[in-house]
Amino acid sequence: MTSVMVTVMLVLFAASVPVAIAIGVASIIGIEWFTRFPLIIAAQQIYVALDKFPLAAIPFFILAGNLMDVGGISRRLVEFAKSIVGGVQGGLPATCIVTCMIFAAISGSSVATTFAIGTIMIPALVRHGYPVGFAAALQATAAELGVIIPPSIPMILYGVTTQTSIPELFIAGFGPGFLIGGALIATVLVWCRIRGWGKRDGEGRLPLLAATRQAGFALLMPVVVLGGIYGGVTTPTEASVIAVAYAILVGMVFHREIRPQDLYPIFRKSVISSAVIMFIIACAALFSYLLNRQGVPDAAAEWLATTFDGPAMYLLAVNLFLFVVGMFVETSASIIVLGPILAEAAQRLGIDGVHFGTIMVVNLALGMITPPFGVNLFAAAQVAGIGIDRMMRPLLVFIAVVFACLMIITYVPAFTLALPNLVFR
Repeated sequence: MTSVMVTVMLVLFAASVPVAIAIGVASIIGIEWFTRFPLIIAAQQIYVALDKFPLAAIPFFILAGNLMDVGGISRRLVEFAKSIVGGVQGGLPATCIVTCMIFAAISGSSVATTFAIGTIMIPALVRHGYPVGFAAALQATAAELGVIIPPSIPMILYGVTTQTSIPELFIAGFGPGFLIGGALIATVLVWCRIRGWGKRDGEGRLPLLAATRQAGFALLMPVVVLGGIYGGVTTPTEASVIAVAYAILVGMVFHREIRPQDLYPIFRKSVISSAVIMFIIACAALFSYLLNRQGVPDAAAEWLATTFDGPAMYLLAVNLFLFVVGMFVETSASIIVLGPILAEAAQRLGIDGVHFGTIMVVNLALGMITPPFGVNLFAAAQVAGIGIDRMMRPLLVFIAVVFACLMIITYVPAFTLALPNLVFR
């Protein structure tokens, strides 16, 4: 049954069938051909998969990101980041990265970060003489920090599917996020020096104090959201609701850039985005249920734990495997289907669950910027108005930088576990 389901799913992927439908069709075929279950079991398992309180955080964080985009928060964050790093040669690309890091601490979504920041930064980079392919590739890469720096929707999914502490996963994401962000900043600063780009990047930069005052409400948002989680006052789901309320308050009352008539299109866009993710979660959960009934996770975990000689070889194999998977399979589906299998094998080898979850999220985040199905690539290309082929040369450099950081995160656990050990253990 498992081989038929996987084959059907891969064939449908190759035929460009949407991810959720491909997984759902493969699951239905598995039920109808290989089990005696009534088909109603599909509806039952879909309901069970979605009936989880932590999953409610996903639509609220998506809504918060869309509210921040329309409410002027993203524009003010760009001005604030530019006031810090925009005064040097190559400061504008560095501004793009820093802004994405700040926005990541609010939105939890890489695609939301791509659209919210990319609509401002890509045209600005092009106006300052940067090639449009470079600008789009940089934005797509920097936006992946949206799923690494907390709050993170993939981390919520991993925590739910593997029974790992979501607050610990969240705080573990800071080290890898800052490592990747710092590496990207160093890369673009050196690159701009070599190519002679960005000598006028400091033009129009606000003084730090003025930019901080202008972005004050935006900068306070991560403090409110994450402070409540780590202070033990709110759960991640409750914090996501607070993020929405705060974004509406700032956008409508303080910045006054969201009008009542703007709310319907914002909510409509958020509902559609949330429904897509939830549909993938539901279908992937049904797929996972059937695999569990066949004993696939236990058998795979046993094989992985005995095949690879020690944690180091296992982690290398998993990273290479996930890098390939991330090219073709959507991140949410990959986490839900593969997370329990790979995490169980990691546990048997003595690998910390929070560390392994962070590795998996960072690796699959790479899939958002790798062809042929990288969602950030399509989003950045849409904003820039170019084809993905024009992004490929600079993109290869950024992928190499992020992959090098992934190896450091994998084999130097302190980058991931220092803060969770300090706060929770």
